[in-house]
Amino acid sequence: MANAEAAERTEKEHRPSPIDTHVGSRVRLRRTLLGLSQEKLGEALGLTFQQVQKYERGVNRIGASRLFDLSRVLDVPIGFFFDDMPGTNNGSSGGNSMMRPRLAGGFAEQQEGFEDDTLHKRETLELVRAYYRINEPAVRKRVFDLIKSLAPVE
Repeated sequence: MANAEAAERTEKEHRPSPIDTHVGSRVRLRRTLLGLSQEKLGEALGLTFQQVQKYERGVNRIGASRLFDLSRVLDVPIGFFFDDMPGTNNGSSGGNSMMRPRLAGGFAEQQEGFEDDTLHKRETLELVRAYYRINEPAVRKRVFDLIKSLAPVE
């Protein structure tokens, strides 16, 4: 029984944190929207593409200085990496809302339910990139209106 518990504990220790996974997915989202390869992003940061892969999967935790570098290279505020994070008020990074669950002792359990959403699908990323490559604002607005008209009313 002790071996099974030890194996389960070891497995949990090696699983990426849901927060690290979320931050990594936001790095991937922004990188893809900018049309950067993992290799190009790695070059800009002085990393290998394998290190970028590990950050994007949440396998390697992104430290504060690296997050700062990423925000500069990807041209987003640091808060971008925490936007839309489940378990926060509307994805905002208002410090108190994130800390309450941790202080209550249920932080890891509450965060287990991170789910991949449509923003992380390749099709969505390609659609957004193509949309923003339309240079003429009037045409882009007509494409936007067309897509909205095709979607079912909620």
